Amino acid sequence: MPNRLAHETSPYLLQHADNPVDWWPWSPEAFEEARRRDVPVLLSVGYASCHWCHVMAHESFEDAETAAYLNEHFVSVKVDREERPDVDAVYMEAVQAATGQGGWPMTVFLTPDAEPFYFGTYFPPAPRHGMPGFRQVLEGVTAAWTGRREEVGEVAGRIVRDLSERTLTTTGERPPGAEELHLALMALTRDFDAVRGGFGGAPKFPPSMVLEFLLRHHERTGSAAALDMVTATCEAMARGGVYDQLGGGFARYAVDSGWVVPHFEKMLYDNALLCRVYAHLWRATGSGLARRIALETADFLVREMRTAQGGFASALDADSEDADGRHAEGAYYVWTPAELREVLGEADAALAAHHFGVTEGGTFEEGASVLQLPDTESLVDAARIASVRERLLAARDRRPRPERDDKVVAAWNGLAIAALAETGAYFDRPDLVQAATDAADLIVRVHMDWNARLFRTSLDGVAGAHAGVLEDYADVAEGFLALSAVTGEGVWVDFAGLLLDTVLIRFRDEDGALFDTADDAETLIRRPQDPTDSAAPSGWTAAAGALLTYAALTGSAPHRDAAERALGVVRMLGAKAPRFIGWGLAVAEALLDGPHEVAVVGPADDPATRALHRVALLSPRPGAAVALGEPASATAAEVPLLADRPLVEGRPAAYVCRNFACERPTGDPAALAEKLGVRE
Repeated sequence: MPNRLAHETSPYLLQHADNPVDWWPWSPEAFEEARRRDVPVLLSVGYASCHWCHVMAHESFEDAETAAYLNEHFVSVKVDREERPDVDAVYMEAVQAATGQGGWPMTVFLTPDAEPFYFGTYFPPAPRHGMPGFRQVLEGVTAAWTGRREEVGEVAGRIVRDLSERTLTTTGERPPGAEELHLALMALTRDFDAVRGGFGGAPKFPPSMVLEFLLRHHERTGSAAALDMVTATCEAMARGGVYDQLGGGFARYAVDSGWVVPHFEKMLYDNALLCRVYAHLWRATGSGLARRIALETADFLVREMRTAQGGFASALDADSEDADGRHAEGAYYVWTPAELREVLGEADAALAAHHFGVTEGGTFEEGASVLQLPDTESLVDAARIASVRERLLAARDRRPRPERDDKVVAAWNGLAIAALAETGAYFDRPDLVQAATDAADLIVRVHMDWNARLFRTSLDGVAGAHAGVLEDYADVAEGFLALSAVTGEGVWVDFAGLLLDTVLIRFRDEDGALFDTADDAETLIRRPQDPTDSAAPSGWTAAAGALLTYAALTGSAPHRDAAERALGVVRMLGAKAPRFIGWGLAVAEALLDGPHEVAVVGPADDPATRALHRVALLSPRPGAAVALGEPASATAAEVPLLADRPLVEGRPAAYVCRNFACERPTGDPAALAEKLGVRE
């Protein structure tokens, strides 16, 4: 019989609706039930495409004996971390503080007052590799709850007090200047893997936001080291197994330091961020590799992640059925030499094995290999390789596909909107710009209410019940501003302004610090607040970036002041932990650069207008803000940067401003390119 999760809309919660565990969704009623029964709460947090979440579910939550013990001694609460990032953040902070590490599935034991007292991540069914078995953990927690209740209460109280003292303040901190950004570059240089690209060792995550900072730093300073780190990392990722060499798109991370074997789930946020980074790398250098990867990743997003309603789904699962009908990680993506021969024949299979690094011993499990591009020296027959890829992709399409989490997350769709709009504009792909516009329309229609408040998620065109968090407002605003720059539609600036006004009213402290949840959101054991970037920009740094761009387009002093005050935390953390505040550093580069403001005025269908607009969009200046419209038009009324910008001698013109001063307008695309640093 299905449990209470059968009525939820989260695909992750629905995966557990038929478990014998009597799951509850996160709700006051669950904690009231624990209080009534005088039992602790088991909080289990994960997400739909999480491999080890599936493993623990199969080993423990689908096991009748384990479920019976849980049902007798606990109230079990299941949370989708993508739906409730606030709940996840609060308890992950406790897990990391207590154990020094975190991850998903996250397993936390709480009092009926939601105070944590014991933590972990994945627990095997029996003791293994130094980890206690899950049943051992449950019995130990039960014994402590029944026999040492006072000690449990003391531990929980101490943890909550420690967490409550972690509120950040940025009072008196100025945004980072040139010196602090140089120190951040030096710290990244020390941590850079000069052999394999990227930063640190295994597991190795795509450092999207750090790469954006380095590109902007290179543009502002001319630093060759900054650009070298970007090009080396982008090439290593694009040639590695972390990139899908047949279908495009990036896996979440590599389990090794050489980008060879990925953790195969594909996340929307990773692919949106990386699509934008590769497009920006092409913009800065003209790299053919960067162009190819940006377009292939954009095409992957539209082909495999787009929902029927025009939004973008959250993730593709890491697991799928293998040839024997078993669920296995990576089964959809890996190849053996025999499988290559079956599809391609002997001669082309030998070519493919060499080109994609498929070996008899394998680079993954059971003799299978993850496709890579390991040979950087040999010349290849491009037409023959294209034929090989086409045939392998067609054969792969006949395999059982990984499941897709169709949940639409507002923040991640904002990232996708920005990436697709810019990639479409750079490479003359109006279909990509249209896909960005469709997703933006969905956010306005489904996720945004009349008070400019966002719902975090939707499924099948129906909004979920959970309120948007700071990253939703910030990333959606970022996406809307990028879309307006590309399309010249000022309404997107209006919508961004509404969202950012909500940020200033509901998410900001008096000293300029930002919180992840609104001041009227559900009260947790602490109000979550984290300025550090993880797999995606933090709400804090994303808000700073969107506020700065909005201020550049509108001249709003309060929004610029809020951006500057928010960047105080980057001054505090940038040199110490640049890998974890990359987007904040990128925004600080934009602030230091002005940012440049470019107003292009002229009829939209005039080739001269289009030429100036394209040059403006191709500027690599850090955080350049671009507006397009006709004089005295509706767009000019919506975007103050366009106000009082007449045509020059009756012809389209571009106005470039920086640091509250404007240069003489020009109608010459070449002259504009020189002003904006656009490469030839």
